[in-house]
Order: sequence, then C-alpha cells, then structure tokens
Amino acid sequence: MERKKLLLLVLFMVLVFYGYYFERGTSTTVTYDHKALVINGKRRILQSGSIHYPRTTPEIWPEIFRKAKEGGLDVIETYVFWNYHEPVKGEYYFEGRFDLVRFVKTAQEAGLYVHLRIGPYACAEWNYGGFPMWLHFIPGIQFRTTNELFMSEMKLFLAKIVNLMKDENLFATQGGPIILAQVENEYGNVEWAYGVSGKLYVKWAAETAVSLNTTVPWVMCAQQDAPDSVINTCNGFYCDRFTPNSPSKPKMWTENYVGWFLAFGYAVPYRPVEDLAFAVARFFETGGTFQNYYMYFGGTNFGRTAGGPLVATSYDYDAPIDEYGFISQPKWGHLRDLHKALKHCEEYLVNADPTHLSLGFKLEAHVYYKTSNDCAAFLANYGSSSDANVTFNGKSYFLPAWSVSILPDCKNVIFNTAKVISQKTTGSTAFTHNTVTIENSLESGPWGWYKEKVGIWNNNSFAASRLVEQINTTKDTSDFLWYTTSINVEENTKKRKTKELQLIIGSLGHAALVFVNKKPVGFGYGNHDDASFVLSKAIHLKKGNNTLDILSMMVGLQNYGPWFDISGAGVFSVIFSDLKSNKNFSSTEWIYQVGLEGEYLGLDKVSLANNSLWIQGNSVPINQSLIWYKASFSPPEGKGPVSLNLSSMGKGQAWVNGQHVGRYWSSYRSPSTGCSDNCDYRGAYNSWKCLKKCGQPAQVLYHVPRNWLTPGKNLLVLHEELGGDPSKISFSSRIGQNICGHVSESDPPPVDTWKPNKDLASLRLSCEQGWNITALNFASFGTPKGDCGAFIIGSCHLDVLSIVHQDCVGKPGCLIPISTAKFGDPCPGIVKSLAVEAFCSV
Repeated sequence: MERKKLLLLVLFMVLVFYGYYFERGTSTTVTYDHKALVINGKRRILQSGSIHYPRTTPEIWPEIFRKAKEGGLDVIETYVFWNYHEPVKGEYYFEGRFDLVRFVKTAQEAGLYVHLRIGPYACAEWNYGGFPMWLHFIPGIQFRTTNELFMSEMKLFLAKIVNLMKDENLFATQGGPIILAQVENEYGNVEWAYGVSGKLYVKWAAETAVSLNTTVPWVMCAQQDAPDSVINTCNGFYCDRFTPNSPSKPKMWTENYVGWFLAFGYAVPYRPVEDLAFAVARFFETGGTFQNYYMYFGGTNFGRTAGGPLVATSYDYDAPIDEYGFISQPKWGHLRDLHKALKHCEEYLVNADPTHLSLGFKLEAHVYYKTSNDCAAFLANYGSSSDANVTFNGKSYFLPAWSVSILPDCKNVIFNTAKVISQKTTGSTAFTHNTVTIENSLESGPWGWYKEKVGIWNNNSFAASRLVEQINTTKDTSDFLWYTTSINVEENTKKRKTKELQLIIGSLGHAALVFVNKKPVGFGYGNHDDASFVLSKAIHLKKGNNTLDILSMMVGLQNYGPWFDISGAGVFSVIFSDLKSNKNFSSTEWIYQVGLEGEYLGLDKVSLANNSLWIQGNSVPINQSLIWYKASFSPPEGKGPVSLNLSSMGKGQAWVNGQHVGRYWSSYRSPSTGCSDNCDYRGAYNSWKCLKKCGQPAQVLYHVPRNWLTPGKNLLVLHEELGGDPSKISFSSRIGQNICGHVSESDPPPVDTWKPNKDLASLRLSCEQGWNITALNFASFGTPKGDCGAFIIGSCHLDVLSIVHQDCVGKPGCLIPISTAKFGDPCPGIVKSLAVEAFCSV
C-alpha cells in the first residue's frame, strides 16, 4: 500500500513537472489585424520597454525585468548588436553581457514577451551603429543599399540570429517569448540619400526577413513605404497622429523617447513625466495598441561601445529605471499607474474604433463603445497654456492644459496625465543629493604610474607622404593614432634661437593633443553635432630639427545618418604660418603609430598589476598628460551597484579589475546657460527643451557593477590623456533614499484597486527591494504644502506621524487610505491631503 502511494506521488510529481513545462512551452500564435497584435486569437493592448542586454550585466537582468513587469510592461524590446556578435567575419560571440539567448530566456522567466530588433543596423548611439568594422573593409561594399556584397552579409547575419532563436525554441510559436522581429531600423529617415536603390533595398530587406519564416510578424520602424508583408511603425516623441500605410496594419509605436542620450560637453536632457504620459495616453486615445519606451532602462555604454561622436558612457536616458537599476520616481510610478488605467480600458480599445467628440477649442473626447451604454473614454486638453472645464455625458470635468483624463466607465476619472500622485523622491538620479551613500577613497598605499612615450613608440609604425584618414588606419582597434613629422628651421634664418609660427591643424574629429619637441602645446576637440575642429596655436620652433607629434583621438564611431559608415576622422590639414607665408605640411612625410604603448603592453590587465613597468610611490604625479595610473581599493559595503567618481580627472578611460568601465571626459563642461530645474511640461517636447547641469561636465560618476568587484582588494587602472588628480577619486554605493507621497482625498483611488464609485484615495510608499522604511521625516494630514524634501505644515494640520509610523515603519512599503475616519478631521469642509516623507534603507 505504501509503495502504491509512493508510486502515485512520483507520478503526480512527474505530471506536475511536465504540466509546468508544457504550459511554459505552449505554442503561441501571433498575428495582427487593423486594430492590434492578435495573440492566441485575442487582440492585445501591449506596453513595451527597450532594455539592451549589453548595457548591464546578466546578473542584473532578472531584477530589471522584475521592475519592468511591476511597472506594467508586457514586452521587452532589444536591438541585436552585430559588431560584438561577429567581431571577426565568421567568428561568433554570445557570452557574458552578449548572451542573447540567456537574455531572451530571462525575459520569458519574468513573464514578458520579447520584440527582437535584429536590424542588423541598430543606431542606438552604439559604436558604428552596430555594424562590424570588418564589413567596411570588404572591397566594393556599400552599406544599406542594393549592394550584393552588403546584402549577402546582412542576410547571413539575419539568418544566424533567426536560426539561433529557432534552435532554442524562442519564437512564440515554439513556446518562446518572441512575438515580433524587426528588420532594418529607421531607414525611412535616410532613404532619400540612396535614390532608387534605397527603395529597392527596402523591398529586398522585407522579403528577406519574411523568407526566414520566424512565424511571428516583422516590423519596419519609421518606414512609410514598408511593403505589405511587414508592419510599418512610428518612432518619435509623439505618435498620436501616425497612420499605418495600410488599413490592414495596426497602429504601433516602437520608440517613444523617455528622455534623450547624453553627450560629452552637453547639458543633461530630461523629459517631464507629465508630458511623457500625455504622449502615451494620446496615442492610445487615437487608436494605438502597442507602445514602446525608448529607453525603459538605458544602462551603461561600457568599454568603447558608445557611438558617436562623443556619446557619453552613461546611457541613463532619463528612463523609468535608472542607469544603476534603481527605480526612478516619479516617472516609473506615474507610468505604472497609466498602464493600469489603460488595462482597465483594454476590452473597449481593441474591439471598437473611437468616436470623436469636440469639447471646445483644443478640447476633445474619444469614446470607445462596447454597447450604447457601456464605454470607455479619453478627455483631452491638447492646448499648452489654458486649463479647462469640459462637459461630457452630462458631467463636468477639470482638464489641466496638455493633459488627458482616462475614464474606463465613461464616468469616473481614474487617471490624469498631468496629476502625479505616485511616489516621488528628492531627486531622480542615483548617487546624488537624493540618496544616502557610503564612500570609499582609494587606498592610502603606494600608487603606480606609467608615462606614455610621446610619438612613435614601436617599430611597427609606418610612413606615408600624406595625412591618412584615421578610421581606415586604426580599423577601430584603438581610439588613438599618432601623426609624427619633422620640421627643419634653417640656422641662418634669424639671429634668434627660436622661430615663432602659427600652427593650424584641421581635423575631422574628434580630438587631438599636440606636442612640439615632445612638449604639449595644445588640445583641440569637437562636439557631438560637429566633431570637426580647427586648432590654431602660436608655437616656437628651435633652429635645426623639430618634431611635431599629434595624437588624434576618437570618441566613438558615427552611428547615424546617410552613408554614416564612410564618414572620416583624424587630421586632414597641417599648416605653419608666419607673417609672410604659409607652409602646408599635409603632403609631407609623416610617420604613423596606431594606438598607445600602454594599450600594447596591456596595462589595463590585472596580470600586469605587479609588473615592474609600473613606477611605485606614495606621491602620485598629477596634472600630467598621457599617463597611466593604478591603485587598489576596497569596495563600499553593501550589495548594490557602485559609482566611481572621476570629477577630478580630465579625459581618458577607466578599468576595474580588468573590466573596461568606459570613456570619461570630466574636463569638458557644458554651456553655462539653457538649463531649467522646473521645465514646463506643457507644449511639444524636444531634446533641447529640458536641460540640467549647465556649466558642468556631462558625467563624472561611472557605473561599476557589483559583480565586477571582489570583497577584498580591487584594482583600478586609468589612462589619463589630459591631466587630473587621481588622489581625489572615490567610490560610493547607495544605501538609502528619501521617498515621498502627497495625495488628496479628492484624488481617485489607486488604479490597481479601482472600482466604480468605490474605495478611497490612498498614499502608496515602496522601497527598493531588500530595503525597508526605517524612519519618517514628515507626516501631515490637512493642507501641507511644498514638494518632496521640502514639505511644510499648512494652515490646517493634524500630526499623523504615529499613525503612519505604525502602518509603514519596518515594512518594505505601505498603502495608507486618505480618510478622516482614520486620522480625524482637523478642518471640516476643506479638502484635505496627506503628505509623507519617509526614509528607506537596508
């Protein structure tokens, strides 16, 4: 009998296991019609977010996906990065941060679909737009046009990725999470430059993609002439006015820019969440059914992955999840509430076309009817200056300017895009004043340093009687190319020992450090929008032979624009000028050296940390150009990500335990004007509208993933190009944060608990996972004023600190109903609100 029970138990466990396996691997059909993507026969409203696998580490992927899922996302969208998957023709790499299969499977484990944007052109502010450099050197090749050489290589890579996904059963019809694939990327923006060949290329790309039989739909973004076999989609800050090029295709938005990327020498762009939510609500109001945030988590351009020119190492993008993986409030919370409000309307949105009603000047409603008495509605004020009261269905509604209200029952407003009642913090960027950090300086022990040789340092140099173009010379194996020549000043020219001349150097970019007789005399550089520059410098040459050494520096290969793949870099003109004449040295004899000696020696490697090449000492040299530094450090306590502060440095690159953190350029400051801490969200947004950190470096804090560190001693290596003070470098980790909520009793209840005419408005607080609310800084019920970090008691006040303390302290989060029954009534007849500021920590 016992044996029989045991057998039954084993059989039950086997059935459970296989049942789970079958459910997880169940085939899913994905089609589409004019309204939406259709998954297993059901039209869906889908929220998506871009998360690029190489911009963080695999250890962090599950946490990012969890937060994305909790934020209301259904889909993860990622590019595929050809240049790192096939660094050498025919040799493939899918490991570490580039383990695409693991990334897709991790998304599925989190309960998320995947949109795989294979391209293979990515843009993405990624080096060379994602194209491998070897592709450039195939004789006769032309990118992104009807060039047989390019099309052959592109087809091979598309097939490689599709077959890799098929082999792992990752397409939806195989039980995997991939419901969409993309071929090419924003080609419609540059197609004009390729003429008739561009139109033929679009047709070929679509046919080639479809022929790979992924069994899920293909899309082409920003491609108005996309063939009928693929869905054309919209990219931009607003897509409510977008219409697909066929009545059989759904209205889809593949890139909704949540902010903008960061470039060295520029201020930091950000996008107010009120405007972002407005754009999303307008899109769904006008018939959209699939929307993707670019980026939902931006992450970091580790190593030399940043495109260019001059794109910074941080790819935070003002995203709902910040560069370090922390939730960025109020953006994450406000969008989460928006997604839940839209989910309440899903059955209406996918089964009906909207009925449009004018409510006044720049005031309108879109109503989705299931029956004549059952509907969902959007009320919009798309004017940018005046608030309004509108009448709809016999009721009056207040609509702030540039806002949309969502009414899932055509009666009750459960969300307004301009009313942010989700949790806030005292800032939105990790490791700034809004957080509590612990900081470690570098160890007080001996430093190591190595001084680069100026000019030619190895016999693998070569000569040419002209100025060579940099990219074709270095093949992007290094950011650096030395240009070296000799200048002879005749002994009998003048009685003076030196001759003064004006040295004029023209460069296609991106920066150049100039030495005369091995001494630095000048530094020139461009910017992201125009990397070319002219450096003009008065110099003195001695009688006899002089050396001129120019170190030309790349800061990311071009990643966007027509024919971007053939844009050049490096020095193109060298002229010496005196009062009488100019002498052009552009066609003289030059000697070239690719890269730096320290790169050739491998000074960034842990294996060379104790090598005798390094000079050791306690008095580290500062403000020197072309110098390598190394030091040991102990990481800050905790388990979270670490920030490396390089504000005291000039320009260079950094490594931690042999891992390439990225490029830094702390000495390049943004213009001092143009910023606004309180940017007006009303009116059309663009990447220059809302800026912060004017007059400051674009970036001084650099992400070091915790899993790159060991509990004991760790190695920091820097290559400093211009000059800085490494003794002031520090590491920090975030251990706490102030969080706030401010909700009125007249506000709707939380959208996840909403039911018509039921439930109270509530204040929700939540800490990062693993943290608890450990203290309260402020709690007032009445008419409190101010904002997070600066709340003050109003004329009506009830101290509710003890009540909130009981509900929240010691917990990872809490939900507090706004009720006079709970708190008492300090001022009858007046609409009251609850404001709370709490502190979260480990």
